[in-house]
Amino acid sequence: MPARGDGRLSHDLDPADHTPKDACGVFGVWAPGEEVAKLTYFGLYALQHRGQESAGIAVSNGQQVLVYKEMGLVSQVFDEAVLESLQGHLAIGHCRYSTTGSSVWENAQPTFRPTPRGGLALAHNGNLTNSAELLDLVDKRAAEVGLMPLPARGERGTTDTDLLTSLLACHQDGSLFDAAADVLPEVRGAYSLVFMDETTLYAARDPQGIRPLMIGRLASGWVVASENAALDIVGATFVREVEPGELVAIDDQGLRSRRFAPADPKGCLFEYVYLARPDTKIAGRSVHESRVEVGRMLAREHPADADLVIPVPESATPAAIGYAEESGIPYGHGLVKNSYVGRTFIQPTQTIRRLGIRLKYNPLREMIEGKRLVMVDDSIVRGNTQRALVRMLRDAGAREVHVRISSPPVKWPCFYGIDFASRSELIAAEREVDEICGAIGADSLGFISLDSLIAASGQPRERLCRACFDGAYPIEIPQSTRRGKFHLEVAISGR
Repeated sequence: MPARGDGRLSHDLDPADHTPKDACGVFGVWAPGEEVAKLTYFGLYALQHRGQESAGIAVSNGQQVLVYKEMGLVSQVFDEAVLESLQGHLAIGHCRYSTTGSSVWENAQPTFRPTPRGGLALAHNGNLTNSAELLDLVDKRAAEVGLMPLPARGERGTTDTDLLTSLLACHQDGSLFDAAADVLPEVRGAYSLVFMDETTLYAARDPQGIRPLMIGRLASGWVVASENAALDIVGATFVREVEPGELVAIDDQGLRSRRFAPADPKGCLFEYVYLARPDTKIAGRSVHESRVEVGRMLAREHPADADLVIPVPESATPAAIGYAEESGIPYGHGLVKNSYVGRTFIQPTQTIRRLGIRLKYNPLREMIEGKRLVMVDDSIVRGNTQRALVRMLRDAGAREVHVRISSPPVKWPCFYGIDFASRSELIAAEREVDEICGAIGADSLGFISLDSLIAASGQPRERLCRACFDGAYPIEIPQSTRRGKFHLEVAISGR
């Protein structure tokens, strides 16, 4: 199936659904005597919200690394027989949503490369910003160590993860721990990594710590995961976050750590808005409580004369609860979400396309008919979803629809692992709030202020990446990338 230019398959189900999507979720476990493949499966299940295109697990029995990956959801890719075949004492896993490279099997993770030391499997959450430089560096180092000829550029995987794996594989001196400490200072952008060889689990986080990565303790080993919700599901106790600029190794000698770059924390503020599960903690702060507090602040900043507060389920539910608590307006459910709508391999007909957002949401007419509504959503990207929802609520009998958004206007694209649109497609990039309100057909529209969102996160402003809201990118973005949505696939294929 041909891929569209934005990295998503042409048969993705809902053309009106332009909610932001994170690059992926990563999980790793070192636990001799445990069923590590099954632990990884459950960890990825807890991280499924971070990526629904493909899933994969790599496992080692101490002698060899075996990788199994496929397109689809975690529950579609793995069954009991597959998991039983993945035997070992250490494993890593990945669930993917593409931001560079097409959504095809070749780009599913974990990636794998043979090295002079044995096998190397790697999984990555984030997006690199100097991929073109790394591509040249891979060719140079491969030639230096006599690994040429590598596959032609047009025949390689089309992700920055593939480049990073190849770069590590070209390093022949010392251990994989030494190789990573040498390679990672060359890498720019957002990356939370889990990788492995036959005996050791490794984890690393970029110096800005843009994407989350947590360490947990099992009775018989260790776990590393994108969110602590994945630690909880496998019975691991949260220990700490992997520090920005830190490289960790876990084996039969325990956990050891090395710093490969000074820490300059710039955690993603959008994790608090949408990406993370509400039962996750970031920097010790409950994401759920942050979102409820944003709702309270939103009610103070943008009050409305209304009869009912409803969320766009499920990511906006905590903010809607906070808005109702602060405003005194009753909270209720006005939209029912079909939780099973997602990727499909059925080509939508024109009739299905016209149904659009109704595939995902349906109004509770008896709750909203004749009422003035406050509809709380987490963000507006292109505005298509909100426009369709407002129309749907009016068709169901709502007298007024006041839209409240628990993030500031998204005005800038993300180059660090969230699949936002290009700036020309972002509805808030060149429009004022009243123009956006008119475009989506609402009676009124209010966004939380950036200062309030930062306050609700509990983090200092200088420790957060806010680029999608204010355009202040903490890691330099090459001009070739800024001019549009840079596609690594084009660079690698030489087109």
